[in-house]
Amino acid sequence: MANQRVSKLQTALQERNLDAVFITNPINRRYLTGFTGSSGYVFITADKSYFLTDFRYTTQAAEQAVGFDIIQHGPDVLDTVKELFETEGVKRLAFEGDDLSYSVHAKYQQALQKAELVSVSGLVEDLRIIKDEEELAVMKEAAELADRTFMHMLDVLKPGVSELEAAAELEFFMRKNGATGPSFDTIIASGERSALPHGVASKRIIQADEFVTMDFGALFEGYCSDITRTVAIGNPSAKHREIYDIVLEAQLYTLENIRPGMTGREADALARDIITRYGYGEQFGHSTGHGLGMEVHEAPRLSKLSDDILKPGMVVTVEPGIYIPGFGGVRIEDDIVMTETGMRRLTESTKELISLG
Repeated sequence: MANQRVSKLQTALQERNLDAVFITNPINRRYLTGFTGSSGYVFITADKSYFLTDFRYTTQAAEQAVGFDIIQHGPDVLDTVKELFETEGVKRLAFEGDDLSYSVHAKYQQALQKAELVSVSGLVEDLRIIKDEEELAVMKEAAELADRTFMHMLDVLKPGVSELEAAAELEFFMRKNGATGPSFDTIIASGERSALPHGVASKRIIQADEFVTMDFGALFEGYCSDITRTVAIGNPSAKHREIYDIVLEAQLYTLENIRPGMTGREADALARDIITRYGYGEQFGHSTGHGLGMEVHEAPRLSKLSDDILKPGMVVTVEPGIYIPGFGGVRIEDDIVMTETGMRRLTESTKELISLG
């Protein structure tokens, strides 16, 4: 069966009048080939697809990169690339400019003098924005693992436990249940530190009568989940309840009203306008969401500066928050997939305010 991702890339090459592309980005390499090793390159022409790797991975590549011609490259992979573009009659060779340093680009120019080198940006990333059914099935499993992890952590969080201890237990649970690792550095921020949107776990000891915000995700079979839940330890104050209820209202309203055809700016406003109406607009300083897939931050963006158009098959986060320095903060985040008429949640764990202990 033809590799539809490669076929779409070949169409993109034709539209740009490019003869071939040399893929070096490891995420794009896995997306196109299914190869999970740590070293390899993809060379795609109008009608051929090659996978270049070294001796360590030729057997693995043959098993995983189905439909590709597997080539064991020499000590310098550019020597093999040079042979390929001469054999294939390539005149205009695209490369991933965002993935190369200045010095490596100079090496390309020196080794591939007979080709016109064309820097491209987003050639494969643009294909990755719309997830196919296979990808969505994996992302649903990653989301379900995040939900299960959250429920597990309700038995872990208590006064006397450090943020670092909680993060270690969280990540161990995900790995024990199938994750390769976390999608990103786990954020566990308690008390006044919950006012830090990216407050990665510290030595701080969790105390009674405060918030704990957990923002984490599972990297599962190459795809990321990304969820945030905020819980109370002990008895939340009236102020805690106030900001929690506002964020929850904004998040639920956004989920109910987000739809394909909206711009990222319009989707962002769904949450931002509610938080602003309650007088906390200045305390919501980040975007409402972002794309999600093989990387934890992808296109599109749900921000007040984004003109990205939401389309069916895109997976995005919805994560409004309020952050009050010296007091604490709240963020609530779900992963959703855009459908023809609205959205479908991938993360489904409860968002009602939970008081522990």
